[in-house]
Amino acid sequence: MWPNNTDAPFLLTGFPGLEEFHPWISIPFFAVYVSVLVGNGTLLYLIKEDHNLHGPMYYFLAMLAGSDLMVTLTTMPSVMSVLWMNYRKISHGPCFLQAYTIHSLSIVESGILFAMAYDRFVAIRSPLRYNSILTNSRVIKIGLGVFMRGFVSIVPPILPLFWFSYCHSHVLSHAFCLHQDIMKLACADITFNRIYPVILVVFTFFLDALIILFSYILILKTVMGIASGEERSKALNTCISHISCVLVFYVTVLGLTFIHRFGKHAPRIVHISMSYIYFLFPPLMNPIIYSIKTKQIKKSIVHLFSVHRRT
Repeated sequence: MWPNNTDAPFLLTGFPGLEEFHPWISIPFFAVYVSVLVGNGTLLYLIKEDHNLHGPMYYFLAMLAGSDLMVTLTTMPSVMSVLWMNYRKISHGPCFLQAYTIHSLSIVESGILFAMAYDRFVAIRSPLRYNSILTNSRVIKIGLGVFMRGFVSIVPPILPLFWFSYCHSHVLSHAFCLHQDIMKLACADITFNRIYPVILVVFTFFLDALIILFSYILILKTVMGIASGEERSKALNTCISHISCVLVFYVTVLGLTFIHRFGKHAPRIVHISMSYIYFLFPPLMNPIIYSIKTKQIKKSIVHLFSVHRRT
């Protein structure tokens, strides 16, 4: 049986009722888009060029920046095409691929934050064994495992989309493709596509968040056992950036989940806006948080700008 490619293309949606303001709405979106590209691109450049940043913590940070760049580059081109040119059509294949990439990268980001929690756990609980535990080869294996989990676990609900027939409205709810939007348009039994994502969320986002919380309880217990107040403060400061990024990510996940599950009577604009916050806010904030809170990153940024000034 071959995929059904004869159906009409899907139609993306901007901000319903505000179409005449789309050119103005595109301005802050474009500003955020550029900021995400510059911020995460700068982090990747600094980690590559500065040998002082060649360590497990910064390798995981590079993975986070790379994931943020990928999800932004996946979503924003279609968003900007809707807002700038009112180009709304998207064929099935690219739409399914976009949904697959977006959802995969969400799970990847959760996994990276989990890996970064493990990094902080080892650094504080076993500082003398840190380099022997988190070797370069082990960091690579963890990174590959995180990306494999994200991109493999999303295949089961995405693959059936190619074989569904779509006889309902072809209008999607956002300016990018999401699995939950596409499956609602299918004239087929979507029971699996409804149940599987719920199970997946429990065993990825929820489980990752639970383990991160537990790891920080153990970290806090270790830090409280340090006699010197200065050493306690120094140990906690190394975790602040990661804790901030975890809160930014999971608070937006909870907000989006809450709106989708319990905000059925909320205006449609609220649902749409929350989706944009979920996909844009963490990639925007992560490089800012690490640039402000991480001393070595700040030094690298200062050095980078001072070199450019001299040249």
